[in-house]
Amino acid sequence: MKFKLLFFLITFFFINAHAQNYIFGKVISEDSAEIPDVTVINIRTDEMVVTNRDGHFMVSGRAGDELRFIKAGYERIGRKVSKENIESPINVTLAKATILIPEVEIKQGITGNLKIDAKNLNRPKKVEKLIKDMDRYISQKSDPRVLAARPGEFVQPKGQGFSIGKIKNKWDDVDLINYLHSALGDEYFTDLKIDKPLIEHFISYVLAGGFERKSILKYGFCSDADLNRFQRFVLTRISSYRAPQTQR
Repeated sequence: MKFKLLFFLITFFFINAHAQNYIFGKVISEDSAEIPDVTVINIRTDEMVVTNRDGHFMVSGRAGDELRFIKAGYERIGRKVSKENIESPINVTLAKATILIPEVEIKQGITGNLKIDAKNLNRPKKVEKLIKDMDRYISQKSDPRVLAARPGEFVQPKGQGFSIGKIKNKWDDVDLINYLHSALGDEYFTDLKIDKPLIEHFISYVLAGGFERKSILKYGFCSDADLNRFQRFVLTRISSYRAPQTQR
């Protein structure tokens, strides 16, 4: 009887210690604004969820797990789950990512005024004389016979012009893949368990799954909303990408 009771107590404590809980929380910016569409990853279980429009999230986990918070344009951070976090929500603040602007050296440019440019650029007298001679030559009227067509020479007829067809897109898929890789960074994809050499292959796989990008390619511009839409689309394709080739 004592052995059965001891076995029951050990089993109870083991199940209680390894019980799966749900962790609730909210993600806000430095100015206390709710941040939607933040990817929250439990590093231990690989479970991924996205915050709603009020910045709230719910993910399964337990004390000791590490949660990773990722969103384009913000510094990504990790948080260890404590016992207190199981009983009360986790509040996470994301800081805007710092963008370094390269230093630009400003040089004196050409204004178009010959006197000012000659003074600023300190041209030699021979150059100044050449410029004056060119101005004098250009001001002279040309003989129309110089530009007249020669006998038998083809002359382009005058008209209203012609159409050259549709304007080409400013970007193609390769440009978009390079931009998404650069904008989201290697760490975003490695957090998704995508090896660095396969990042661009994975992005191509996601695009081939039906990601709408006509406007992006047409104008050569990918907005923050497009990045967020791509991140949500990634979550629908990551499982099939990890599956064996025969199961895709």
